[in-house]
Amino acid sequence: MAETTADAADAPHDAHDAPSRRDFIYVAAGAVGAVGTIAAIWPLIDQMNPAADTRAMATTEIDLAALQEGQQIVATWQGKPVFVRHRTAAEIAAARRDDYAPLKDPATDASRLVQADGKPGNPAFLVLQASCTHLGCVPTFAAGDYRGWMCPCHGSHYDTSGRIRRGPAPLNLAVAPYVYLTETSIRIG
Repeated sequence: MAETTADAADAPHDAHDAPSRRDFIYVAAGAVGAVGTIAAIWPLIDQMNPAADTRAMATTEIDLAALQEGQQIVATWQGKPVFVRHRTAAEIAAARRDDYAPLKDPATDASRLVQADGKPGNPAFLVLQASCTHLGCVPTFAAGDYRGWMCPCHGSHYDTSGRIRRGPAPLNLAVAPYVYLTETSIRIG
């Protein structure tokens, strides 16, 4: 009888065999598939990032050195006006004196000066979003009965700390999120 010999193709693979061409093709196909999937998904994920013009408006830096006592500037942050007021000693004293007056939206003057990082702010500088909390009009300064702001649309009166004192507005003027970068400059946002 003829002897039969085992074919190399029929022999079981040893776990320590070198990778075959088939293994290489599997790995290469998987890598190409992964790169293709990432390339297809990336534009969808990237479109969720804010546009460059939106990122540019995210923060606003203001130099306080040029602002004299008693002056106010209107800065723009995220397309909205923000009041930055250098208060006089009399305005600060009036705001502190009114801390315990009957207020629609009770808040102390010190609580309205807290920076976004939780640190206390300089009492001489008040940073408020310039939008009446009733219907969003921009209040004017020194027009109200409380030596603060008054909304010309419906007559809400705010004191020198931006707290609502009279009129239809339900809340105080919002404090803009700000931090001091130096003693004479702040960043809003």
